Amino acid sequence: MAKVIFIESSNAEHCVEAEPGRTLMQIAVDNMVPGIYGECGGACSCATCHVYVDPEWQARLPARSSDEAFMLEGAQEPNEHSRLCCQVKMYEELDGLVLRIPLSQG
Repeated sequence: MAKVIFIESSNAEHCVEAEPGRTLMQIAVDNMVPGIYGECGGACSCATCHVYVDPEWQARLPARSSDEAFMLEGAQEPNEHSRLCCQVKMYEELDGLVLRIPLSQG
């Protein structure tokens, strides 16, 4: 099974198994990754699953939707690597994906 690495702002790493077809938010919540709350349940309406995608992985992800871009405008500390992990589904080619959790969610 594929793996995703979530890194907290303290640099604590959580390497979790990631079932293809599930969103990165579902994977984080199922594995109790600190800082990923998913309060809206994946409806792209709260930004509590905000992460920074490591630059080497950025081009491998689908582009942000307009809804995701709008929600990220209201997130704390967004940057060009920001994504809402409820909007990205896992697939085998993302094995080893590295996501950093913002300090504001730590």
